[in-house]
Amino acid sequence: MPETPSAAAHLTDEQVEAIGAELDAIRAEVVDSLGEADARYIHRVIAAQRALEVGGRAALLFSKFPPAWIAGTAALSVAKILDNMEIGHNVLHGQWDWMRDPKIHSTTWEWDHATPAEAWKKTHNYEHHTFTNIRGKDRDLGYTIMRITPEQEWKPSNLVQPLTNFGLSLIFEWGIALYDLEFDKVKDGTKTREEAMADLKTFWRKSRKQFAKDFVLFPLLSGPGFLQTAAANLTANVVRNVWSHAVIFCGHFPDGTETFEEDRLDGETKGQWYIRQMLGSANLSGGKLFHLMTGNLSHQIEHHLFPDIPSNRYAEIAPKVREICKRYGLPYTTGSLPRQYGKVLRKITRLAFPGGGPKADVTPLPARPKPVGTPVRLAG
Repeated sequence: MPETPSAAAHLTDEQVEAIGAELDAIRAEVVDSLGEADARYIHRVIAAQRALEVGGRAALLFSKFPPAWIAGTAALSVAKILDNMEIGHNVLHGQWDWMRDPKIHSTTWEWDHATPAEAWKKTHNYEHHTFTNIRGKDRDLGYTIMRITPEQEWKPSNLVQPLTNFGLSLIFEWGIALYDLEFDKVKDGTKTREEAMADLKTFWRKSRKQFAKDFVLFPLLSGPGFLQTAAANLTANVVRNVWSHAVIFCGHFPDGTETFEEDRLDGETKGQWYIRQMLGSANLSGGKLFHLMTGNLSHQIEHHLFPDIPSNRYAEIAPKVREICKRYGLPYTTGSLPRQYGKVLRKITRLAFPGGGPKADVTPLPARPKPVGTPVRLAG
C-alpha cells in the first residue's frame, strides 16, 4: 500500500518540544483563570437540562394529545442530549472537579446512559484518550465491529458495515455499553471471565434502571397514555443516539485525521503526545448553540489536547491552537457536520471492501527522533 508521510514529518525535535511548551502555556493560562464565571456556566447548563427534562416528562403525562407528545418528546430529546454531551461526558472527564462540588464531580456523577460511569471512565477517559488513534490500542477505531482504517484486516463481515454503522447509530447508547464490557478482550485472553462477569453485573444493574425509568415508570405515570409515553421516550433516546453517534464519529474518522503504529508509544514525549492528539482529531464548525449541543466535542482537537479543561473554554482556546498549527505547518482539520459526516460515511463504505489505498489517508509514522523522557499517559 502506498505510504503517505505524516503531516508532522517535517518537524524537528526542537519544534516538537516547542509546540508542547506552547500548549502547556495555554493550558496553564486557562487553568489559572478558572473561576466564578465558569461555575455559573455549568450550574446554568445543569439547571436548563433539568428544566427541560421535568417539562418534557410533565408534558408527556398528557401524551395521548399529539401537541403534548410532540412538545414533550422534543424537550426530552434535548435534555437527553445535554445530559449526555455537555454535562455527563465532561463532568466524568473531571472538567469540573476543580470546583470541589461533590454534586458535580467525576467521582460521584452518574448519567442518563446505559454505560455505568465507572466503566466509561476506564474505556473512554483512560484507554481512548491515552492511546488516541493508536491502531491495536485505541479500540474506538471501529469499536471492534467495523474496519475504519486500511491497515485493519478485511473480513467478509465488513461488507455489511454501512448497515452495521446505521444500526449502531440508532442504538448507540447500548452499543457503547456492550462495547465497554470488552468481550473481545475475554476472547483474546487479556481479560478474565471473572472480570467480565463482574462488569456484566454492573452493566445489568445500570441498564435495568435505564429501561425501567423510560419504559415502565414514566409510561405508568401517564396512565392511559402508557404506550404514547413509552414511544416518546424511545424516540428521545433514538434522537440522542443518532446525534451523539454523528458528532463522535466526526471526531476522529473524517479525511485528514491520522492513525499511528503502536511503537509510537515507545518513549513518546509530551510534545509528541500533543501532536498525535492534534493529527488524530477533527473539529466541527458551527455557532454557540451547535457547540453546546455537541458537548463542545465540535472542538475535538482542543478536547483531546486538554481533556480535563472545562468545555466552555474550548472556543477561546481554538484560535490559539489553530494559529500554532498554521505556524508549524500542521493541519487543523475542521468542517461542517454534514461535510465531515459525509466523509465518515464514505470511508466506512469504502473500507467495507478489501484494500483502502492508494489514497492512504491513514499514514505511517514519520522517522521519529530518539525517544527521551518517560512515556506520556494523560487522561481526563
